[in-house]
Amino acid sequence: MSGHSKWSTIKRKKGATDAARGKVFTKIAREIMVSAKIGGGDSDGNPRLRAALLAARAANMPKENQERAIKKGLGELEGVDYEEILYEGRGPQGTAFILEVLTDNRNRTVPELRHAFNKNGGEMAASGAATWMFDHKGVVVIAKHKIAENALMERALEAGADDVQDDEDVWVVTCEPGEFSGLSEALEALEPESAEIRWLVKPENALSFADADAEAIAGLWAKLDELDDVQKVYCNADLPDEVMEAHGL
Repeated sequence: MSGHSKWSTIKRKKGATDAARGKVFTKIAREIMVSAKIGGGDSDGNPRLRAALLAARAANMPKENQERAIKKGLGELEGVDYEEILYEGRGPQGTAFILEVLTDNRNRTVPELRHAFNKNGGEMAASGAATWMFDHKGVVVIAKHKIAENALMERALEAGADDVQDDEDVWVVTCEPGEFSGLSEALEALEPESAEIRWLVKPENALSFADADAEAIAGLWAKLDELDDVQKVYCNADLPDEVMEAHGL
């Protein structure tokens, strides 16, 4: 799943083709398994699982797939033991990449990542090389027709939000990761379009590209996103929507 901050990217993922949807289901299932393993199978008391199930519903993932992933995470069904790892890298034109990975074999994952970077104008980087350009935030996306801005602002700030932004046809509410559970619960009645903890590019570190540069960056981004062990890809490049869409991002 792509980690671009624009709502248009999230909407494209929700409308993925059948082939792409199968890969999305696999990645969501891994997240559900790990979330259930870490925090238990009750989504009311496990905000990470609640966010994963919301992503599953948004992607139209069958209910039985969700329940099976929870059971695997709880050990009620045989499953794979995944390890969470954060990798960083550099792309064309000095762009920064963060990769959230769930893997059962890092000896397989690292060569795959290195190959994708090296073949597409980038390189893997040491820990901290990219994360300083981003903020780690809880993000809840609410359709504008659900609530007026002032009413949302009041409810969100009381629940621990630090900002509400206008993005196309949605409100994007952000908070510190520690406030995410309370915020997502407070806004649950509004049926959010998405709710997750993610990396957001700091405005001063966002870079805009077009034409050949945008194509090169999107090419690497797509190759990383295609890897089975990669859950999310974040990049500080702001690329034209048509380029992102052409590369399936």
